[in-house]
Amino acid sequence: MDKVYISQLHVETIIGVYDFEKESKQSLYFDIEMSTDITPAAQTDDINLTVDYAKVSERVITLSETTQVELLETLLEKLAAMILTEFAVSDVRIKVSKPAAVAQAKTVGIEIYRKK
Repeated sequence: MDKVYISQLHVETIIGVYDFEKESKQSLYFDIEMSTDITPAAQTDDINLTVDYAKVSERVITLSETTQVELLETLLEKLAAMILTEFAVSDVRIKVSKPAAVAQAKTVGIEIYRKK
C-alpha cells in the first residue's frame, strides 16, 4: 500500500481544558499519513484517482478551526473519522503537536492510528 502524507500542517484554533487556553488561538501542527493505492492515478495522471492532499489539508484546517473541543484526543478522533469517511484511504495516522502547551517542552502532542 502506498502512502500520501502531509507534514507540519499549521492550524490556529482554540483548544484546551484550562480557561487561559480558551481565551486565544493556539498553534497546532499536524502530520498526517494515509494509505491508498496510487497506481491508478499514476497510470492515468488523474488527481481524481488519488488522495488530494490539498483537499485533505483544507478539511483538516476547517474542522480544526470550527470544532470546539477541549482535548487533542477528541479532535484527532474527529479528524480521523472524517478522513476515513470522505477520502479513499484504508487507514490514517495523525500526529498533532501543541508547542505552547508546556513551557518547559519544545512541544507535546498525541498520535493515533485508525483504519476502516
